[in-house]
Amino acid sequence: MSSSISDRFAHIHASLPSTVRLVAVTKRVSTELMREAYTAGIRDFAESRIQEAASKQAELQDLGDITWHLIGHLQTNKARKALELFSWIHSVDNLPLAQRLNTLAAELGVNPKVCLQVKILPDANKSGWIVPELLADLAALNQCQNLQIQGLMTIPPQGLTDAEILTVFNTTYELAQTIQSQNWPNITMQQLSMGMSGDYQLAVQAGATMVRLGTILFGQRA
Repeated sequence: MSSSISDRFAHIHASLPSTVRLVAVTKRVSTELMREAYTAGIRDFAESRIQEAASKQAELQDLGDITWHLIGHLQTNKARKALELFSWIHSVDNLPLAQRLNTLAAELGVNPKVCLQVKILPDANKSGWIVPELLADLAALNQCQNLQIQGLMTIPPQGLTDAEILTVFNTTYELAQTIQSQNWPNITMQQLSMGMSGDYQLAVQAGATMVRLGTILFGQRA
């Protein structure tokens, strides 16, 4: 990519509605490039792996106003570390994980913002609730009072057409509306984390409030 991160960020940012938050996916991106992104105005950084995030946060601790997002699959045994490192967890993908995070959040005195990861279509490569299971678990999730459940996250399966991807995103939006209409006291559906470099415009069209962009900002990773 010939243009700078600053140019790419400015171009993408200008194309997004003011209601959409750009979250820069920095997995396997150097801290030098992350500093460049920070200088360009990016404040939301997303990592997939706990260990990589910890070392980068140590290197970037002089940049105090970064918001860190976890977007990768989270194993229950790493839940405590995740709560220490991230203020947003997009990938809460099952009830036992949510309950574990809730217990640990009370111990640590934190109230993380979380999204519930949902699978609209069958996908062996992705974690997440299928829709009937998520709806069945809402009452138990509502008891997780130390978590700020903010909305849904989804990743379409690979190999779909644009029309099929848009249907996945629209269905996720409709699911969020359905859950919101049930008026759970501790569950809100204000956020939809959906859309990556290849499909974020479709996600925005369907009502995304957060897009997770890596390649389009930083180029192909090694």
